[in-house]
Amino acid sequence: MLDIRQLNYFVAVAEEEHVGRAAERLHISQSPLSRQIAQLEERLGLTLFERSQQRIRLTADGKTFLAETRAFLTHGQRLESLGRRLGQGDEGGLCIGYVENAMHSGVLPAALRAIRSTRPAVHVALYNQQSSDQLEGLRQRSLDVALVCAPPAADDEELDRLQVVSDPMLLALPAGHPLAQADALARPLAVEELRNQEWIAIHHKDGAFEHDHLTVTCAKAGFTPDVRMRAPEPMTALGLVAAGLGIAMIQQSLRHQTPPGVVLREAPWFDYRTPLWVVWHRVTLRPLVDIFRKILVD
Repeated sequence: MLDIRQLNYFVAVAEEEHVGRAAERLHISQSPLSRQIAQLEERLGLTLFERSQQRIRLTADGKTFLAETRAFLTHGQRLESLGRRLGQGDEGGLCIGYVENAMHSGVLPAALRAIRSTRPAVHVALYNQQSSDQLEGLRQRSLDVALVCAPPAADDEELDRLQVVSDPMLLALPAGHPLAQADALARPLAVEELRNQEWIAIHHKDGAFEHDHLTVTCAKAGFTPDVRMRAPEPMTALGLVAAGLGIAMIQQSLRHQTPPGVVLREAPWFDYRTPLWVVWHRVTLRPLVDIFRKILVD
């Protein structure tokens, strides 16, 4: 591992092009400075300077090494400053994992808006990942907070969790569908009217998550949905509904993002709700993580 002190000595000599002036600048004597530069060259197996009685100049390799050294030292200074601020919880970075519903429900955007209003210098990195990948990221400490639909077990030794959303479902119909017309909308929707419909299921990234719940909930109501298409996420499903390719169950939180050509109806018999959980590591080392977590759950 390179010695940071030697790198600072190297930069000073390179900028002064004179060992004596560099020594004065560093407040050390010339002999120790010369020894440190020689030791650095020996460690690298590289000649950094061309030496003469009048002056000392960088070699071509030395010029390349100087540019990289300056960048390295600058980053080190920034890292030290960041570390000091992190301890105060005032600044730094947040690595946040999320599933699409965290965005659709408005939970994540609202939390980000809140943290930005009070701590504008906070850098946020967002990672759209499956729930299982997020939980592994928390265990490996590559994520600070996870927003998932499939939480860890309640007795997990490392991770803690709290449900923040239980989103009811709405039936999405093409605008030209008989059940979307004025006379049909004026009366409650009967389960029998959905038996012979063509359905669009949502095949969630976490597996056949919502598709399974669609099948199970419809079975409880007395029929099996005729699934003709599978969409990878809810907004795609809404686009397919708008195109008249079938009907779908989507989260109530998406009602304000419904495209033209789609009519939403309540389906009280469909009792499944889309969950969203916030998960974090039980050993939280940074105050900023606790602050953001509290924003999410409050």
